[in-house]
Amino acid sequence: MAILEINTHEQLLSKIENKGNSYLLLYKKGSEISDCSYNSLQNAMKAKTGFEIMVADVNKVKDIHQNYGITTAPSLLIFKDGKFNKAEKGCNNESFYTSLIESSLFKAQSNMGGKPQKQVKVYSTPTCTWCKTIKRHFDQHGIKYTDIDVSRDQKAAEEMVRRSGQQGVPQTEIGGEIIVGFDKKRINSLLGIK
Repeated sequence: MAILEINTHEQLLSKIENKGNSYLLLYKKGSEISDCSYNSLQNAMKAKTGFEIMVADVNKVKDIHQNYGITTAPSLLIFKDGKFNKAEKGCNNESFYTSLIESSLFKAQSNMGGKPQKQVKVYSTPTCTWCKTIKRHFDQHGIKYTDIDVSRDQKAAEEMVRRSGQQGVPQTEIGGEIIVGFDKKRINSLLGIK
């Protein structure tokens, strides 16, 4: 993961030019809500590689927010094909940032004959052995997934239980279907893993 500090609007424009999806967090260092947002984004990106997230501290950078009509910090600016698309305001939790960025970035081609990979979310905890096994399985097969730590995200834990009726992990959502446990045969079938 790379977090790139942006200092001017001109620098931002050069970074988003000719790129599919780009993200810039406008934050105000020292503000509790901005620090929350920065830390959540940073934690969401810890295990991710191969892309960068841009940040700009509005205490230092004065020419970005006005170009996009942004009046509050923190705001995550989302650019598609070099053009401003929308802003997500406020401090969101780590899983929000992970899902947002991965769903946009990983329109990856799987080994399913050129079809886009289905969206994959793994609900897990750090101490769960089967959670580590399923994530290792995805990594070995080049499957991109969002890892949601339900021990740290109460809302995600509640959503998981609401959807499956189960509290145990791992639970995997593949294209909207919930699989409880590591059902390798079903997972491989849904993702076209041979």
